[in-house]
Parts: sequence; structure tokens; C-alpha cells
Amino acid sequence: MVEQNKAESTIVGGVAVERLRSLIERVERLEEEKKALSGDIRDVFAEAKSAGFNVKVIKTIIRQRRQEEAEIEEEETLLDLYRRALGM
Repeated sequence: MVEQNKAESTIVGGVAVERLRSLIERVERLEEEKKALSGDIRDVFAEAKSAGFNVKVIKTIIRQRRQEEAEIEEEETLLDLYRRALGM
């Protein structure tokens, strides 16, 4: 059953076909952009590594920069506690 709504969009089984297609195509474009950005980020980490930086530490710093100071302090306190408990 195919009907027409006020905006002249095709409706199939209660689904606005053009709207659905538009949403799917937007997600596909964003996925492609994300893929390109992931490659760019990988390249920056490779550059950092070749310059002698520790990539794991850089990733930790980036993660911590997103956190609140209290979260960082709590994490570091727990790390210290766990290390001491394990004799490290």
C-alpha cells in the first residue's frame, strides 16, 4: 500500500521512505567521516611514537583531560591503594 502525505513523501507500510533514506545516508556519510578521522588520529599517534613519545601515556593524558579533577584524584588514589595492596 503506497500513500501520499501532505509533503508529497511516499509512505510504505507507515514508513516515510524519503525521511528514512535521508537518515540512513546521513549516518553513512558520518561513518565515512569517522573512518577518515580515525585514520588521521592513528597517523598523529604514529608521529608521536616516531618522535619518541610514549603513546600509551599520551592516550592516558587525553582521557584524563576529559575528566573532572576529582575523578582523576580518585582514580590515582585507587591506583596507589591497589598497587600497595599488591606489593607493587
